[in-house]
Amino acid sequence: MIVAVWILLALVVTGVVLYIHHRLTDNDETAEVSFGQQPAERPEGCCGQHLVCEKESLLAGVSKQIVYYEDEELDAFRGMNPEDYTDEQVEQFRDVLYTLRPEEIGGWARSIQLRQIELPTAVRDELVMLAAEARETLNHANADA
Repeated sequence: MIVAVWILLALVVTGVVLYIHHRLTDNDETAEVSFGQQPAERPEGCCGQHLVCEKESLLAGVSKQIVYYEDEELDAFRGMNPEDYTDEQVEQFRDVLYTLRPEEIGGWARSIQLRQIELPTAVRDELVMLAAEARETLNHANADA
């Protein structure tokens, strides 16, 4: 019985220490960097830390201006179903995506949406992951500055 009380006491003390440590070192890591533009409003209930929310905030878009990123050839895919792309067409999207600088990824996603081009499913998932990485990189760069 005494051993159980000591274990419970140790757990409570550890929990309190971890809580205090978390409160003292928490420095609002949920702030959104929107690639040089004003942050977009997040959907209700979205903290911006999950890929599902990232996908919604990327495609919501702040700007209504279409900007081309040397990807005019992608306009040929306007209105095409994401499941109907051939492997070569998917590679065209990837070629553009992987040549973008981190600060251009969000703008490219918005431009694609405004041009009414649906990304192939695999490329869309890669875009979300790259955008999350780019946002994290930019957050760390801004924190170091």
